[in-house]
Amino acid sequence: MTFPDDETGQVLAEMQTAGINLSEMHKVVFFQLFEQELQAKAMVEHLAAQAPDMQVAIEPDELPNVWDVNCTVNMIPSYEAIIAQEAEFELLANKFNGYNDGWGIEA
Repeated sequence: MTFPDDETGQVLAEMQTAGINLSEMHKVVFFQLFEQELQAKAMVEHLAAQAPDMQVAIEPDELPNVWDVNCTVNMIPSYEAIIAQEAEFELLANKFNGYNDGWGIEA
């Protein structure tokens, strides 16, 4: 499988090289960052109401005054699916004054 020459494509290519089967379902974690805990909690509450089956965790970041909201989605991690899901999370995080900060596959 070949991937576009961008950050997402490079990560997927590295995963494929490492032997991860990208045609199977995986738990893909999308990371959102917020400067205010209240903003992060607002996004968590929104997701609890709108996507109750999604695993969502909030935790303090290693940087002071930054909060992480980690959203786990069960999906086949195709390039197109990752890009589409990141775009959705970016729009949603923006509503709560945060932003999407990448993704990874849960080991």
